Amino acid sequence: MQGRIELTRSPWVRRLLRSRWPQWGATALLLAFFVVAILTGLLGTPVGNRNFAIVFIWIVWWALLMLILVPLAGRLWCSICPIPAPGEWLQRRSLVAPRGGRLWTLGRRWPRRLRNIWLQNASFLLVALFSARILTQPGVTAAVLLAFLLVAVGLSLVYERRVFCRYVCPVGGFIGLYSTVAPLELRVRDPKICATHTEKACYVGNEYGYGCPWLAFPGGLTKNTYCGLCTECLKTCTLDNVAVNLRPFGADLLENKGRRLDEAFKGFIMLACALLYSAVLLGPWGGLKTAANAVATPAWLAYAAGFLALNLLVVPGLFLASVALGQLAWSVERRAWSEPMMTLHAPRFTLHDLRRAFIDYAYVLVPLGLAAWIAFSLGFVLINGSYALAALADPFGWGWDLLGLAHVAWTPLVPEFVPYLQALILIGGLVAAVSLAVQVAREHGQQLAALPVSAFCLAATLALLWLYMG
Repeated sequence: MQGRIELTRSPWVRRLLRSRWPQWGATALLLAFFVVAILTGLLGTPVGNRNFAIVFIWIVWWALLMLILVPLAGRLWCSICPIPAPGEWLQRRSLVAPRGGRLWTLGRRWPRRLRNIWLQNASFLLVALFSARILTQPGVTAAVLLAFLLVAVGLSLVYERRVFCRYVCPVGGFIGLYSTVAPLELRVRDPKICATHTEKACYVGNEYGYGCPWLAFPGGLTKNTYCGLCTECLKTCTLDNVAVNLRPFGADLLENKGRRLDEAFKGFIMLACALLYSAVLLGPWGGLKTAANAVATPAWLAYAAGFLALNLLVVPGLFLASVALGQLAWSVERRAWSEPMMTLHAPRFTLHDLRRAFIDYAYVLVPLGLAAWIAFSLGFVLINGSYALAALADPFGWGWDLLGLAHVAWTPLVPEFVPYLQALILIGGLVAAVSLAVQVAREHGQQLAALPVSAFCLAATLALLWLYMG
C-alpha cells in the first residue's frame, strides 16, 4: 500500500495487539475512573472546578481526546472506552478470554433505517444543547455519564454486538468522522484474499476471538469511520491478512467513494457547535451565556431555537449556497467554452448534481472543524488544566489532600500565547480545507467551483479568529 508503513510487521507490536490483557487493563482502569467520576459528580462538591467529574471529564479527558487521540490515533479511544465495556462483558459472559457459545443477548438486528449516524447526530445535538449545564454542574455530568452507561448495557442485552458505539454514542459519531484525518488505520493487506475466503472469521468470530463488534467487514474497509480499532479481526484472521498502518494525514478524505449525507451533516454540526461554544464561553455576550445556562426559561428556549437553527439550517444553508454558486460558475464557464456568446442560454445543472456536490464538498469541513475543536480545546486546557492537580488530591471536594496538591493555585499556562497558537491551528485547518476543496473540484472537473466553498471556509475561520483574538 503506497505511502503506508505497516506497524504490525514488527513482532512485538503484533504480539501486543493480539494479547487481550493490555487493552482490557486500560479499559478496566478507565472504567474505575469513570465510576469515580459518577460518584464524585453525585456526592461531591457542587463547585465545578473543584470536582473530579467536571475537571477530569471536561478538561483532562476532553483535552487528551481532541489534542492527541483523535488527530493522531483516530478511534484509538473507542478501543479502550469504558462505557460499552460492562455490556460487552455481559454479552460475552467473560471479562477477558474468549468463551464459546452464543453471545448472551436477544441478538436482534439494529433497524435498517437507523444504520447510519443520524441518531448520533441527534444525540450529540441533544448533549450539546445542554452543555452549559453539563460542563459546569457535577451532578448533571454524573447523570449524563450514568445514562450513557445504562443505555449501552441495555442495548447490548437486546441487540447484537456494539450497536451503542456504532449507531448511538454521541461521542463516537464525531470521533469516527475526524478519525479520517488520523495517520493510524486498520486495513487488510490484500482485499482479494478476503473476497475469496469463505470462513470470514473476522466477522463471525472463532476460537481466537469475537466477530467484529462494530459490525464491519474488515475486507471492505476503505476509511476509519466505522472501525473501532478493537483489533478482534487481527486476533481472529486465520490468513494473517490484517494490518495496522501509519499513513499520510487525511488519506481517507481523498477517497471519493462512500461519502454520505449523514456524515456531511455531522461536519456541519461539529463546525457550528465549535463556533457556538466559542461564542458562549469566550465571547463578550453575557446575555448569551446566561441564556445557555437558564434551562427551560424563555431565554433558553430562544437560545435552543437559535442553536438548532444554526446547526441544521444556517450553516448547511450557507454552505449549500456556496456549493450552488460554484456549480453555477462552472456551468456558465462550460457553456461559454462550448457555445458562441450570442447563443448563451441559462446554465443547466440538475438537483442530483447539486446534491452530489453538496455531499462531496462537505468533507472539506472535516479538517476545518477538527482544527476549530483543537484550537478551542487547547485554549481551554492551557487556561484551566491546573485545576486537575487539586481535583486529583481532593476528588469529592471534602477537604482531602491525598497527594499534597489540594492547595495548588489555579495557574493558567502561557495565556499570552494561547490566541496565537489557536490562530496557527485554525490557519492550518483552513489550508487543509481549501486544498481538499480543490481536490474535490478536480474530481468533478469543476475548477471554479472550489472558490465559493473556500470562501465559506475562510469566513468560518475569520469568525473563529475574531472570537479567539478579539
